[in-house]
Amino acid sequence: MNRPPEDEYDIGDVIPFSSDDSTPEESEPPQPQAGAEFGHEPHADLRSEPGAGAADLETESSPGAGIAAESGATPEVRAVPESGAVPEAGAAREGETTPEAVAARAAGAAVEAAGEPEAYAELKGRAVPEAEPELKGPAVPYAEAGRGPEAGRGPEAGRGPEAGRGPEVEGAPGPEAAEVGKADAGSGEAPSVPARRRQALRKAGIVSAGLVASLVALGAGAIVVLKPYLSPDDFDGPGSGVVTVRIAPGSSAEDVGSTLADAGVVASARSFVRVAEERAVANRLRPGHYRLRKGMAAGAALDLLLAPASRVVRRVTIPEGMRTSEVLARVAKQTGLPLKELQGVDKGLVGLPKYAPGLEGFLFPATYEIEPGDSAVDVLAAMVERFGVAARQVGLEEQAARRHLTPLEAVTVASMIQAEGGTDADYPKISRVIYNRLQKGTKLEIDSTILYAQNRRSLRITESDTKVDSPYNTYRHKGLPPGPIANPGEKALLAALNPAKGDWHWFVTTDPAHRITKFTNKESEFVRYREELKKNLGTN
Repeated sequence: MNRPPEDEYDIGDVIPFSSDDSTPEESEPPQPQAGAEFGHEPHADLRSEPGAGAADLETESSPGAGIAAESGATPEVRAVPESGAVPEAGAAREGETTPEAVAARAAGAAVEAAGEPEAYAELKGRAVPEAEPELKGPAVPYAEAGRGPEAGRGPEAGRGPEAGRGPEVEGAPGPEAAEVGKADAGSGEAPSVPARRRQALRKAGIVSAGLVASLVALGAGAIVVLKPYLSPDDFDGPGSGVVTVRIAPGSSAEDVGSTLADAGVVASARSFVRVAEERAVANRLRPGHYRLRKGMAAGAALDLLLAPASRVVRRVTIPEGMRTSEVLARVAKQTGLPLKELQGVDKGLVGLPKYAPGLEGFLFPATYEIEPGDSAVDVLAAMVERFGVAARQVGLEEQAARRHLTPLEAVTVASMIQAEGGTDADYPKISRVIYNRLQKGTKLEIDSTILYAQNRRSLRITESDTKVDSPYNTYRHKGLPPGPIANPGEKALLAALNPAKGDWHWFVTTDPAHRITKFTNKESEFVRYREELKKNLGTN
């Protein structure tokens, strides 16, 4: 019979039979058994029913059918097989031995072996083109179209030494296999398996390239974002030059790092924060002015910030019992602030308590750090603020009321205790003497009040001194002086609010050099103590 030569069969154009109702044997492309040739299965017998091959082979117009109609008539689409599944056009049933079936099985095996998931899916019936080009060409005799007694017989039908041989059925795409099955289909033929493979590879390549580009861009972006945190910029070495940096109160490690970076001390704020966190010293950073260098490594900058010697600050210590005039003179001398500026400060700007008539008694004795740029108001306000802290700690207002005193009177008593001196243990006793005399209505006769009125310091009080005309002269006026005569510390405040128990009415510091003070409730002992003081002072 007449049929196209084998090199015109295109095994890639055969679409295998598939159906939802097909059996596993029908849906899977047959695999050649060991020792068997393609299209020659040892136990596959030809069907004895007339037209069996024709019933199983559907000749719907498709370039994959491998049949060219010579008469030009459209090949007939055959009936549904016994299983009830409708075979698709060009599908090859298992057991058929027609050239088309052989080619179909060979194509399925070749595609599966070649690892083409897209083409293999089509060969297994998972994807069928929506429309196949109609076969054109002259009709072929009835027997050659797969019908009649000659159908499926002979070596051309898949048996004999020539069946299934040659490069066309080996599954390897080559120049000969690319031409197989074209017949007279003309321009309507479907793409071959190699062509589909190239298309799939091109699509996969484009997608892969896009993914790679996206990943590269994402990685580059991540590096840009994370680099300041993973490896922040930093200088090397101790730096050079001198720069003064101010760390504001309440600054965090991040704030300090930003300040240093803005001043050119460190390369980045993050580098400083990282070092501070690694050393766990962020909580040790203190406000103030620091003398640093430009271009420092973050670790070196941190070392200087923690070193007291790097602080640009003037420290002023105010002892207990100093008068306000003495405090201002000391601050001016040790800070360089003009004395007149300190003396002329508006009292309303320093935060005095409402019961304070002035600065006296409210410039709390302590050590203060005067920063560059601090004004006279800043310095005095810091001292008044420190007094407020001490007053709250001792409960000044509440305890004064308990003793029937105003807060100002309590501070005044504390100032006299502080001015009279003695040891810390003497303070509550001195406080008791003051309260006992006030209770009896006796003049206090405190020497330090006369010296305050005279604005002088001395251990010698003469008869004429006791007659000075001043409201602070407690030799002439009963009761407390009009206000504090010194700036008391916390212990003197506590003593004023918590006097010792006793009936003493007099006390004399008999040995000022050794701070020895004696107490008595007898005037005769008091006179004797005064003589002892004069002896120690070398006076009559």
